[in-house]
Amino acid sequence: MASAPALRESLRVQIRVLGALLMREMLTRYGRHNIGFLWLFVEPMMFTAGVTALWTASKSVHGSDLPIVAFALTGYSSVLLWRNMPGRCIGALWNNLSLMYHRNIRVLDIYIARLLLEFGGATISFATLSVLFIALGWLKPPENVLEVAGGWLIIAWFGSALAITLGALSHESELVDKLWHPASYLIFPLSGAAFLVDALPEVAQKYVLYIPMVHGTEIVREGYFGSRVHAHYDLGYVLPFCLALTFVALIATRWVAGRVVPE
Repeated sequence: MASAPALRESLRVQIRVLGALLMREMLTRYGRHNIGFLWLFVEPMMFTAGVTALWTASKSVHGSDLPIVAFALTGYSSVLLWRNMPGRCIGALWNNLSLMYHRNIRVLDIYIARLLLEFGGATISFATLSVLFIALGWLKPPENVLEVAGGWLIIAWFGSALAITLGALSHESELVDKLWHPASYLIFPLSGAAFLVDALPEVAQKYVLYIPMVHGTEIVREGYFGSRVHAHYDLGYVLPFCLALTFVALIATRWVAGRVVPE
């Protein structure tokens, strides 16, 4: 019976720690000037709107009859979600070593706080632009909001697990930071943001579906466009993949936590 109050107290402390880290991260990153923390979602909105405008102006071909605005929104928003998360976690521990003196703050807390910010910013950007484009008549409402949310969460899960793994490894080697940036740009064309899997040759479909974020993007688009697209995804592959990557991330974090020396 005594374990329940202890669990509630631990949960309360954990929420306070994450809340404090979130506030610290927002102030450190965005400051109090101009629009402050609103840059959290205004910045990804600007990127997504800019790419959408460029794709529309250039009449980009994406292998379907879907409106280019809708295609760009669902594709590039997904890219921002999984690509920005590792960028925020790589090297994060070096910038926060002084916090390790506080016994309630763990290495994983620092990564989780940054991931929550990235997830929140990308999600608000995606939702706000969706509502705006629907109001302007450029985009129809999604046919299945729950499926859109499910695909979005799968992309976020993959991005978070990858980010924590790379963040932990980057504490031991600067090569992680050097290699991730070019790798993220090389992965972008293969992530499903700029194409539908169904538009590819069958032999290419087989190989591109080995890339985890493609499944999440396909689910998001199926939720948005319903019968207008023939989505290709395999939950029996992507969910175990994310679970295994999460296990690797936790092991890497535990290993690094034992090697951290506070400054």
